[in-house]
Amino acid sequence: MAAICAVLAAGPALAHHSFAAQFDAKKPVTLRGKLSKMEWSNPHGWIYIDVVGADGKVVNWAVEAGGPNALVRRGLRPTDFPIGSELIVEGFQAKNGTPTANGTSVKFTDGRNFFLGASDPQ
Repeated sequence: MAAICAVLAAGPALAHHSFAAQFDAKKPVTLRGKLSKMEWSNPHGWIYIDVVGADGKVVNWAVEAGGPNALVRRGLRPTDFPIGSELIVEGFQAKNGTPTANGTSVKFTDGRNFFLGASDPQ
């Protein structure tokens, strides 16, 4: 019985990844765009923002954030993320080049700036 419990408890840990497995510390990104979706989920929350590129095309970026409990401890609440609000997110792009990033900070137009810290790039 103890072995079965240990295997079941390890399942979520196996699904988790390190920063280096998915993101590139040599590819910092600063994204400015409008929030299209926010997922408060474990083990990481996700912020989706529509970013207008230099060519005028809109690209939807998925930004990994800390989990809900970590975000709340940092002073963020779901009500801070109304759809359509303008955000500036800093982080590191995914190694595969997709519009996916590991977020380090989010800045709101009212000047509030919060640590998103899903993972440590070090």
